[in-house]
Amino acid sequence: MKDLWQKFLRIYHKYSYANVLWIGIIYPLWFKSIESRVTVATGYHIMHTKIDEMIPFCEYFIVPYFMWFLYIFLGILYFLFTNKEDFYKVCLYLFIGMIFSLLICEIYPNGTDLRPPYISDKNIFQVMVAGLYRVDTPTNVFPSIHAYNSICMHVAIMKSKDIRSLRYGKAVVWGSFLLCLLICMATLVLKQHSILDVGGAILLSFIAYGFVYGYPSFRLWKYLEKKYPSLMQEEG
Repeated sequence: MKDLWQKFLRIYHKYSYANVLWIGIIYPLWFKSIESRVTVATGYHIMHTKIDEMIPFCEYFIVPYFMWFLYIFLGILYFLFTNKEDFYKVCLYLFIGMIFSLLICEIYPNGTDLRPPYISDKNIFQVMVAGLYRVDTPTNVFPSIHAYNSICMHVAIMKSKDIRSLRYGKAVVWGSFLLCLLICMATLVLKQHSILDVGGAILLSFIAYGFVYGYPSFRLWKYLEKKYPSLMQEEG
């Protein structure tokens, strides 16, 4: 028993930086607080466009929608045990967007009215969607955290040197991109989010990217300086 405890302590000290994940507790507590204060009775801004009305409902997308939980959990777990720097970056990337999304919901209470009025139970997928609707209210949807976190995780995977160096690294990156795309699509076709919510998530992910990885324009300038030094030099 003593040896087991010593082993546990060694592992804990080795990965003690995982304590940063405790910050994540802020989100569900804060979100729950907003949910209790933003209801149909209090009123909120409706996120709804003509484009949303043209997007068909498809219950089969409940599969990638729920795969989001596994995608984010396994992604964080991978970086935790493989690369401390990448782990910190993906956590920071996720936390920045999640905190800002809550601030937006505090300042601008919002929700959707896109859900179909009735969901039958003719197949397991529709039953799953009905269950989702029961536990997840159509409020506080802008920007979409489902979409934002998926984008963050894909960016982290795409930028990971460890993953790119794997034998099937490219397949992992492309698989991540496909899953990220399907999750974002799922938020729309399941009528959980408006296209405004997904657009807001994309914009927020781009802004937060700069604080974690550096803005693309800066990297492009450095690339041009290295590739074409003579052209980048100022004329005397």
